[in-house]
Amino acid sequence: MAELTRADIDEILKLVDGSDFDELKLEMGDLKLELRRRGASAPAAAAAPTPAPVARPAEAVAAPVAASGGGAGIPAPLLGTFWHAPRPGAAPFVQPGDVVQADTIIGIIEVMKLMNSVPAGIGGTVLEITAPNGELVEHGQTLIRIQPD
Repeated sequence: MAELTRADIDEILKLVDGSDFDELKLEMGDLKLELRRRGASAPAAAAAPTPAPVARPAEAVAAPVAASGGGAGIPAPLLGTFWHAPRPGAAPFVQPGDVVQADTIIGIIEVMKLMNSVPAGIGGTVLEITAPNGELVEHGQTLIRIQPD
């Protein structure tokens, strides 16, 4: 298993700083990292820990939600940098007017240099791409809007 470098930790701190989260817990093998903003209350000691679901690369999925302006909003399944294309200069995964299936990849969210493919989750026609390319997106933020079949 690769170790976290100083650059990795700096990237984690930037992601947390740019989010609405007050706390982050990260476990990788024997490594346990907990970050908490100043002023954020510590978790209650009596609360039983609940295992959090783990998003694996190419398996990041979030349920579509009804969006204002028509169609269904496809939310970001995790916090990270949203990319419209598989690599710089390549054609975007989807564009307005494209017809997609539930398993069609609509973009990639990069988290700590790991690329997580984001499937549409529903079939339909792409109405709009709302998340800017190369920008940080929050968990649950609408990435694109689709008019369901």
